[in-house]
Amino acid sequence: QVQLVESGGGLVQAGGSLRFSCTASGRTLSNYAMGWFRQAPGKEREFVAAISRSGFSTRYPDSRKGRFTISRDNAKNTVYLQMNSLKPEDTAVYYCAAGPRYGTSRSDYDYWGQGTQVTVSS
Repeated sequence: QVQLVESGGGLVQAGGSLRFSCTASGRTLSNYAMGWFRQAPGKEREFVAAISRSGFSTRYPDSRKGRFTISRDNAKNTVYLQMNSLKPEDTAVYYCAAGPRYGTSRSDYDYWGQGTQVTVSS
């Protein structure tokens, strides 16, 4: 089992930045690809970013390339999501996830954190 805990959410004005952390316990994070997803009220959970086990490869949806950056520090068992130029439509609960593939689908991941809320005010 892998336990994932996100931190770094909060309230930010449009145009601002936030950095999330997701720390794993129970197993070594380097054994897993990692992803970030988000879910806004009334909407389905959607893919935000993914990173391979080594950290050499990343993946983003086209709509968020350039604003979001995923990274990891396997020595610290932590994955990060840097979000810049935030918009009100980025308001959502953000989840980190661990799994065998750095895919874009929820089914690519076996373990999920509890989520952290981000609210972007206009």
